[in-house]
Amino acid sequence: MHALVTVIGGSGFIGTVFVEQLARTGARIRVLVRHATAAQHLRPLGDLGQIEILGGDIRSEAALAEALAGASAAVNLVGILAPAGGASFEAIHVFGAQLAADVARRQGVKRFVHMSAIGADPASESAYGRSKGEGEARVRQSLPGAAIVRPSLVFGANDGFTNRFAALIAAPLPVIPVVAPRTRFQPVFVEDVAAGMLAALDRPGETFEFGGPQILSMREIFGALMDWTGRRKPLADMPDAGARLLAAFGFLPGAPLTRDQYRMLRHDNIVSGAHPGLESLGIAPTPMAAVAPAWLARYRRGGRFAPAAA
Repeated sequence: MHALVTVIGGSGFIGTVFVEQLARTGARIRVLVRHATAAQHLRPLGDLGQIEILGGDIRSEAALAEALAGASAAVNLVGILAPAGGASFEAIHVFGAQLAADVARRQGVKRFVHMSAIGADPASESAYGRSKGEGEARVRQSLPGAAIVRPSLVFGANDGFTNRFAALIAAPLPVIPVVAPRTRFQPVFVEDVAAGMLAALDRPGETFEFGGPQILSMREIFGALMDWTGRRKPLADMPDAGARLLAAFGFLPGAPLTRDQYRMLRHDNIVSGAHPGLESLGIAPTPMAAVAPAWLARYRRGGRFAPAAA
């Protein structure tokens, strides 16, 4: 395995799982995060001294140069779902990604994996999708051998997806509104995504699309969440006009939703089949039903140790 691997943005939901898997390989790990004090939970994931944490921004050439010095491989996981705190899609997904690739090239980094997303397209109607597509192009322009990873909706014990909607179902609401009920997703387990990125380090120049073994509509996902939490409530499909109106105010029941995020929800989020997936890396995708009920048990009536049935 690579002697030193730099992970840019490794303290979040996906990053934490990736760092833990990477640590098991015995690699030395340097993690660049905006707030080092908020990333201390990473240290116990490896042996004493195995994981180094640096504070710095992906938009800072100096911070990137320090983080990538001496690294033989790097993984860029930095991404945002909505602009905030002066960080725009273009600044993070385009400028930041390009700068990380430029610095990695100058530092002689041999392997580079860049996390993008299904739906990345410079011609996308959403600013998120456009920025992800442009970011891919900039990374490849600087590092033609970079591997690109595009996951569908990622789920796991600490996600902001299954937990958020399970909490909505558990809330004292008589009816559960469902935005974009017919939009299809291919939810992929975070452990599989991390393992796929690890394998992609040794597959330079390829683009991967990671999806789970099932394609589910938003409505079907809500139905599954109700089964796993033992809570049955009527589902009300929200008309497009109503969803657009609520998105205009930046909020929908259960989760913040901007106008741009609503634009993304109008399109299926599934693998295209034009690129290799997890199976090509020797990874069998994990069904959501095989793992999600374990952490969603907390949302049952009576808590984790209550019967699954309502």
